[in-house]
Amino acid sequence: QVLLVESGGGSVQAGGSLKLTCTASGRTFSRGGMAWFRQVPGKEREFVAAAMWRSGETNYVYYHDSVKGRFTISRENAQNTVDLEMNSLGPEDTAVYYCAARGTSISGRTLLLPETYDYWGQGTQVTVSS
Repeated sequence: QVLLVESGGGSVQAGGSLKLTCTASGRTFSRGGMAWFRQVPGKEREFVAAAMWRSGETNYVYYHDSVKGRFTISRENAQNTVDLEMNSLGPEDTAVYYCAARGTSISGRTLLLPETYDYWGQGTQVTVSS
C-alpha cells in the first residue's frame, strides 16, 4: 500500500513561515516526481510546486508564479520525502495543502495538472491570518 503523509501545517500570521513535509512509503519515487498542490473550498486544486527527478539526487523544480521567491521545494530522492518551505505567507496562501507523487519524471504543462499524479496524501491545513 502506497501512503503519502503530510505534516507541518498550522496557523500563522501574515508574513510568517511554515515548513511542510511529505513522506512516502510503499514504493519508491526516487526517479519520479513529487509535488505540492493546494485547495480552498469551492475551488479547483491548484499546483504549487514540483520536483521532478533529473539524475542522482538532482531534480528539476517548478513553481506556480504566485509562490516564486517565497516557497522552496526540496526532495531527498533516496528517502522518498519532499519538503515545502513557505515564507512571507499571506492570507491568500490559506488552503489545504496536498502532497502528490508519480513514478516517472515529466516536464511541461502536464506536471501542473492534478490528474498527472497517481498518489496523494490526505492534506494538511495551512491558515494565514492577517
